[in-house]
Amino acid sequence: MSITLEDAVALITLEADMLDHGDFHDWLKLYTPDGRYVVPIDPNAEDFEKVLNYAYDDAEMREKRVVRLLSGRSISAAPPARTVRLLSRYRMMDSSETSCTLRCAQMLQELRQGRVHDYAANLNYRLEMTNDGLKIALKVVRLLISTEALTAVSYIL
Repeated sequence: MSITLEDAVALITLEADMLDHGDFHDWLKLYTPDGRYVVPIDPNAEDFEKVLNYAYDDAEMREKRVVRLLSGRSISAAPPARTVRLLSRYRMMDSSETSCTLRCAQMLQELRQGRVHDYAANLNYRLEMTNDGLKIALKVVRLLISTEALTAVSYIL
């Protein structure tokens, strides 16, 4: 039986909730050991290893990112931003018993230092079924404004 849209949406909705509520250590557990979190600059990039990205995180880099966010040592994370993510327009691109590819839209609103910023993005996920359940093998955040000048982003997109 293939991974269902309902199961895939449940996982990525859980991820959004964890990020908005600062459950970063549990968020790390949502990824496969070799999973990647990518925020490309080029909206058409596919080979992320060969281009410059805002983020191209493996497990070690995701953990370091969480440590910086929680430690207060990162100037861009002081004070920490408060965020709300809204996900919609879910589309299962392919699905099997062991993996699926899902695409959706995200609107993220950030409140930091009395200012509100909005970030629209298309999200692409590759999810894999593991012994511990469904996990994120790849998350690609394609920001609408990726080619524009971005202010310091003090959270995980």
